Amino acid sequence: MRKLLLLFALAGIFLTSCSDENVLTVSSPDGSINVRFEIDNGKPFYSINQKGKAVIKPSALGFHLQEMAPLTDNFRILKSTKTTFDETWEQVWGEKQFIRNHYNELLIELQEKEGDNRKMNVVFRIFDNGVAFRYIIPQQENLNNFVIMDEITEFVMADDHTAWWIPAYQEHRYEYLYSETKLSEMGSVHTPVTFKTNDGLFLSIHEAALVDFASFVVESLPGNRLKTDLVPWADGTKVKTQAPMESPWRTIQIAEKPGDLITNYMGLNLNEPNKLDDISYVKPSKYMGIWWALHIGKNTFWRGPDLGATTENAKYYIDFASKHNIPLLLIEGWNPGWTTEWYLDAMHEFIFTQSVPEFNIEEVVKYGNERGVKLIGYHETGSNLVNYLNQIDEGFELYRRLGINDIKIGQVGTKLNMKEWHHGQFGVNYYHDVLMKAHANRLAVNFHEPIKPTGLRRTYPNLMTAEGGRGMEYNAWSEGNPPNHETIIPFTRLLAGPMDYTPGIFDVMIKYREGRRVHTTVAKQLALYVIIHSPTQMLADLPENYDGHPAFQFLLDVPVDWFDTQVLNAEIGQYITMVRKDRHSNDWYLGSLTNEKPRNLEVKLSFLDAGKKYKAQIYADGADADWESNPTPVSITEMEVDNNTILNLELAAGGGQAIRFVPVN
Repeated sequence: MRKLLLLFALAGIFLTSCSDENVLTVSSPDGSINVRFEIDNGKPFYSINQKGKAVIKPSALGFHLQEMAPLTDNFRILKSTKTTFDETWEQVWGEKQFIRNHYNELLIELQEKEGDNRKMNVVFRIFDNGVAFRYIIPQQENLNNFVIMDEITEFVMADDHTAWWIPAYQEHRYEYLYSETKLSEMGSVHTPVTFKTNDGLFLSIHEAALVDFASFVVESLPGNRLKTDLVPWADGTKVKTQAPMESPWRTIQIAEKPGDLITNYMGLNLNEPNKLDDISYVKPSKYMGIWWALHIGKNTFWRGPDLGATTENAKYYIDFASKHNIPLLLIEGWNPGWTTEWYLDAMHEFIFTQSVPEFNIEEVVKYGNERGVKLIGYHETGSNLVNYLNQIDEGFELYRRLGINDIKIGQVGTKLNMKEWHHGQFGVNYYHDVLMKAHANRLAVNFHEPIKPTGLRRTYPNLMTAEGGRGMEYNAWSEGNPPNHETIIPFTRLLAGPMDYTPGIFDVMIKYREGRRVHTTVAKQLALYVIIHSPTQMLADLPENYDGHPAFQFLLDVPVDWFDTQVLNAEIGQYITMVRKDRHSNDWYLGSLTNEKPRNLEVKLSFLDAGKKYKAQIYADGADADWESNPTPVSITEMEVDNNTILNLELAAGGGQAIRFVPVN
């Protein structure tokens, strides 16, 4: 059901024009957030208050252009337009089926007072839980084709807040552990970047609807001042564009509890509705793969005695997946071009239209189809996009002919074509073009080494999931992800969108990789399926580690497509408890996890339907469990509960708990 209400409101309801003709203010629908826009000596500024307290102090707006006067001053307000918007729309898939999109909007048309009299518009959307704004350059005689050299948008904070961040302009893109420091200690950082204020507010800065533009990073400057820094092209320019132009939305989420950042859907609301025609091929699913065996060294990506991508090995995985009704299987290393140095920064060349002799793709697809298991296609580009784009049409056509509807595409490398940042305008346009080609070939996409999500999955639902962060594989061949990592990413990386984190490792001590391990208990691995949202969710461990393990049942039961999501308790970097309701049944699922400290957390099950009894299937850390010394015990129990029940969740150090709630009446 879709309900749409669009009202043009009187200015006095939510927008007041001050007696000063250079000042405009606009509030959120509930009145809690107020934005002030002003022209000071020809320069545009904005500021944000929440319940009377400063969130963003007066902050500059505008652009520096190449070989043109800047769009930063000499402005007057030409016109302003006020609207309010309220709708409830349905996600094709996602963490919440029905989402309300309710905001007040202020469109400000600016014009230079002298010179070329160029025009620039700024539009603000104020939600009850945040603020978004974007720039619009309208069609005009004196500003047609132009190059942006710098965006001077600022976020001037009220204090030196606590921040959670990862560094920008580094070799491994977004794949870093989060630091917790003061804002003033950050440097240049990727978004989403999240803050806790001294007043107890939680803020997160990001962007939405990133199309044909450079993504931005945030640079920390003196005076608690944050400035946007557009990721450049190799030639030093930032954005090559022309009028009419709309920038991506710059977003500031505002919450009084950290969990409210997670259930803030402003980023999705700022994107356009679904533009794709037939999306019947887009199906949220769980999958298996030989991926973990390659990372822990049981098998290799490249040809040799331990090659993972063989017909025989694929059939072994298909048999296991079929037995347990797991619908998808990912095979990596199936095509020519893999070597022992495939991941190094070089213009490495893969072939995407044929398989290696050890892997008969036609035979494997036929074998899987007979057993209800489809292949996920895999294209590793090695960031050699010249080679990839020369073959992409034929590569996609091969998958289409075989009836494959899902693909993982990797871009391993510091820079695309060894030249351009993944997250500059070049990369943004590359990922978009590939996504459109994928849709034309009925392929749902999982991007690795991607551009960060900005809510485009609403507009293009075949954009299923992405990596874009430090995932499970780092436990296989590095010092690993510490126990607090999964207590931070829900409030940082996951605010951007779904993540292919690849959880579900039961052999946390990694018998094939001496000296490396996963820094969680097994029960925490179960909880990750609720905490980390992805519509394509991997059961990442080896089949032999699942076979006969009683906790494997939770991985078979837990859905990937949700009707509702709620956060019951959370403290960034410490712990989090979430519940999600299955879109296709009345079952609820709970995930709770902690950092390196053990915890007892009380939760009331008020999210359950009143008057109903539920069977709680509880997967908890076992006796004496500890991520470091005793990570494997899992206690599995059942009890009857209702919406008045208060549960005590006992979490081991580095541990977690997962619960399925099934109605019994």
